[in-house]
Amino acid sequence: MSVKKVAIVTAGGSGMGAECARRLAADGFNVAILSSSGKGEALAAELGGIGITGSNQSNEDLKRLVDATVEKWGRVDVLVNSAGHGPRKPVLDLTDEDWHMGMEVYFLNAVRPTRLVMPIMQKQKSGVVINISTAWAFEPSSMFPTSAVARAGLAAFTKIFADTYAADNIRMNNVLPGWIDSLPATEERRSAVPMKRYGTSAEIAATVAFLASDGAAYITGQNIRVDGGLTRSV
Repeated sequence: MSVKKVAIVTAGGSGMGAECARRLAADGFNVAILSSSGKGEALAAELGGIGITGSNQSNEDLKRLVDATVEKWGRVDVLVNSAGHGPRKPVLDLTDEDWHMGMEVYFLNAVRPTRLVMPIMQKQKSGVVINISTAWAFEPSSMFPTSAVARAGLAAFTKIFADTYAADNIRMNNVLPGWIDSLPATEERRSAVPMKRYGTSAEIAATVAFLASDGAAYITGQNIRVDGGLTRSV
């Protein structure tokens, strides 16, 4: 008899994180959701999962989430690290505090929960970590300075992680969304995309679902753009 797999989604109360939780539940995963707003608890109830209200900037809140997940289902197969929004200012107007907050929101949001699930995945000899990053991690924009800088660091972290844990059959990849429908739409942004449209949160969730699947079992350490062709560098 096959074991039903378990996914944890952080910052999963709305937007791309919530859509990832819905898609993974539809694909047969038990789902646990962390959200600071309380929306994650409501979504988890709808999906028959676990919802914790807390912050991905808190080791204590994340531990509550992981502990509740393991207590109920005994395993963690997939971790999806989503994020909120960090400081945005002209680059030299950003204070030290702004840069530190950017690291909290866009980099440590992935590191903290990954630390907590690693012993579980290592014991299982399997696991997948998927980080929601940004299309501007490698072609940075002045619109998103703290995001671009912190997530360039996340790309480096992901490659080091992949080298370290591949032998344990644990994978990590980043999904790099461009302009997505969870963001305010403008014609200028839309026209800059070769496909001439915003992507959908469902399209990001579908990419996450693929990376979580056995079909992606040979993919690790990668940064996968889902941006309609907006960025195309190697």
